[in-house]
Amino acid sequence: MNLKRFGVPAVIAVTAAIALSSCASNEGAAAPSESASSLSGNLVGAGASSQDAAQQAWIAAFQTANPDVTIDYDPSGSGAGRETFLEGASDFAGSDRAFNDEEIGAGGFAKCAPDTDIVELPVYISPIAVIFNVEGVDTLDLDAATVAGIFAGTITQWNDPAIADQNPDATLPDQAITPVHRSDDSGTTENFTDYLSATAPDVWTFEPDGVWPLESGEGAQGTSGVVDAVTNGTGTIGYADASRAGDLGTVSIKVGDEYVAYSPEAAAAVVDASPLAEGRSEGDLAIEVDHATEEAGVYPIILVSYLIGCQEYAESENVELVKSYFSYVASPEGQDDAAEAAGSAPISDSLREQIVAAIDSIQ
Repeated sequence: MNLKRFGVPAVIAVTAAIALSSCASNEGAAAPSESASSLSGNLVGAGASSQDAAQQAWIAAFQTANPDVTIDYDPSGSGAGRETFLEGASDFAGSDRAFNDEEIGAGGFAKCAPDTDIVELPVYISPIAVIFNVEGVDTLDLDAATVAGIFAGTITQWNDPAIADQNPDATLPDQAITPVHRSDDSGTTENFTDYLSATAPDVWTFEPDGVWPLESGEGAQGTSGVVDAVTNGTGTIGYADASRAGDLGTVSIKVGDEYVAYSPEAAAAVVDASPLAEGRSEGDLAIEVDHATEEAGVYPIILVSYLIGCQEYAESENVELVKSYFSYVASPEGQDDAAEAAGSAPISDSLREQIVAAIDSIQ
């Protein structure tokens, strides 16, 4: 990632902001008895269920360091979170995709001052695991066309040659496949269908979308719903934030000539190799993830989840609280908290520099 949006003067400002953020982060990690925090108030956030474990870790640490602060986060799903933020019912949103150009052009962000931009901060990076429940099978190797065929409903049995030929050592049953998808508008779904569309367009003929395009299969609400449906079903397969895979079987995805298992490191490698979306404001760090990469060792099915706020809030009451919370989340300590709680990939130092500059612009 580079700093070309901010220019040379901003790079100097970034350096200063990082130093300030580091001090704030160290204070934010302190116990209440050690903290000299003067922050107070209540923040309301809503959105991506994939962020939930990380959000709970971030909130617990931040509230411990700032005992007069209360933060509420509703893991209602990315679509619901964006809508809540648009309507002004939350101070910030969590979303597994950035707002698109059309949505930003329409405006109407009720918490934001008129004619101002939003900030979108990619603070949570995680693999999307393809999870399954087949007795006696713990792992599978699958290429993109096979994954697409399973979820499109053209591969319907677990012992189909498309699966068996890639897994000669697995004992695959003559059993029907039950694909499980998100029933809500989901950024995880949009990232997953973006991968399918980019890598197997002849099989997955639908546009990437947060709403599942097929009526077949089984729908489930939120990340927890998908994991529960796969866990409690027979011959089930789904997709979810990798932190929730648990003891379920997981798929290694073919990239180039090798099959790559998910890991935080393999997910983070995709992000730093992907460009920022063009035509966005300086604080809008939407990333164009290259799901079709064939770079060695990269796991291509990932979600980049954002904290979203106003560049300028219509009311100044919670501005410093928003900036302080966002700064903690992006700090090395905050990223370590998320990695421990949710298995996410900590952001790189170069991406952190851009995020700190974006946070510093909030007013």
